[in-house]
Parts: sequence; C-alpha cells; structure tokens
Amino acid sequence: MMSIYSRRLWINRIGIGLSMLAMSFGLVALLWILWTLFSKGFAALNWDLFTQDTPAPGTEGGGLRNAIVGSGLILLFSMLIATPIGILAGIYLAEYGRISKFASFTRFMTDIMLSAPSIVIGLFVYALFVATTGGFSGWAGSLALALIAIPVVVRTTENMLKLVPSSLREAAFAIGAPRWQVSLKVTLRAVKSGVVTGVLLAMARITGETAPLLFTALNNQFFSTKMSEPMANLPVAIFQFGLSPYDNWVNLAWAGSLLIAFLVLAVNIGVRVIFRHKA
Repeated sequence: MMSIYSRRLWINRIGIGLSMLAMSFGLVALLWILWTLFSKGFAALNWDLFTQDTPAPGTEGGGLRNAIVGSGLILLFSMLIATPIGILAGIYLAEYGRISKFASFTRFMTDIMLSAPSIVIGLFVYALFVATTGGFSGWAGSLALALIAIPVVVRTTENMLKLVPSSLREAAFAIGAPRWQVSLKVTLRAVKSGVVTGVLLAMARITGETAPLLFTALNNQFFSTKMSEPMANLPVAIFQFGLSPYDNWVNLAWAGSLLIAFLVLAVNIGVRVIFRHKA
C-alpha cells in the first residue's frame, strides 16, 4: 500500500513540476514581449504623437493622430453593430431556441466564424462591399471587424445566460412576466457583468486586427473623419511603419503598439473594477 501511495505522490509531483515548467516558459515569453514593447514604446512616446499626423517617407517628426482617430471611429461603429446583434442572438439561443434546428444551425455558423481566419473575413467584405461600392472606406472596415466580434459576443452571452438557474426564470414567470421581459430584465440583468466582459473580449479581439482593414479601410496619410473614404488606423499604420526602412516610422510603430496594448489593458481593468461589486 505504501509503495502505491509513494508512486502516486511522485507522479503528482512530476506532473506539478512539468506544469510549473510550462507556465514558466509562457511567463518568460510574455514578459520578454512586454519588456520589449514597453521599453521601445515608451521611448517613442511624446506629445506630437497625439497632435500630428503620420509623416511622409523619410521625414522626421510626425505622429499618429489620424490613425488614432480613425481606429477609434472604426472600432466604435464596429462595436455598435456587433454588440446588439451578438447579445440578441445569444438571448435567442439561450432562452428561445435551445433545441430548434435554426438555433443549432446558428451555433454551427457561430463556431465557424469564431475559427475563421480574419483575412478570410476581410476578403469576404472586400468582395461584398468594397468591390461593389468601388472604394475602400471606414464603413467597410467597421463591418469586417463587426463580423469578427459578433460570434464572440454571441457565444459569451449564451454561455452566461445558461448559468442562470431555472428557478429565477420560474419565479419571474410566476408573477406574470412575459418571456421577453424575463429575458431582458431578469436573466440578462443577472449576468450583465459576464456579458459586458464578453463584449470587452470581442473588442480586445478586434482592436489589433490588421488583415481585415488592409482589404477594407486601407489607410490614409491625412486626417479624415469621413467613414465613406479610406481611413487611417493604428493596426495598418503599425504594419506599414514596422516594415519600413525609416527609423522614425519604426519608432512610431512601437508607440502605436504600446497605445493598443494600453487601450486593451485599461478597458479590461476599468470594467472589472466597475462591475466587481455589481455582479
């Protein structure tokens, strides 16, 4: 009996040791990436980054004002599209269509879109929207990013609503509440922090996407807020500047990468703090 116990104990220790070793490798790689990003990104941060537009090739100075504003507009409209569609679809799957064939088909398509490469979605929007309208635009970029974000919101919303106990729904039905009120005012409110987290995960998923924007919004060296025209954005600017032979452009690419990292980090921390006592 003692030998069996000792063998299991050693197997457990070996398993924990290998797990800790794998975790250490992952943490070292993550810290290496963050150290490189922060060291080179902070060195390129200055006030001109937010007040000047992207410079011409071979020139000094300049900033990322046009790319920051363009990314903000594209991201804003993409989330305005993806959030209501994703939440309503998640409510339907969890509350109305648990066993229907249409719900099964919707879940299947959601899983496909979750695993689809972003460049494929970019090409789809290019063929559907850009090629038919005759030009790149911020609207096309928002549509492409929304198609990436929607399945994330759908899956998260559905999973959160399935965690709500049936007794809560039955209590709402018992006092005469219709199903739509139960779905929106009871079950959805009970998991609002989880749903918001899903929306933030979708936002983080699309914040740094480059391939879809290359085929839809493209880029613009000048400042523009017209969504019907090609629009500057941080991911494409980072992609183009990071591969350039100009040191000034490379420094701007590092600064832009740091801004995206800060955006995702700040949004996640902020919402966690806000909803910590409201879940």
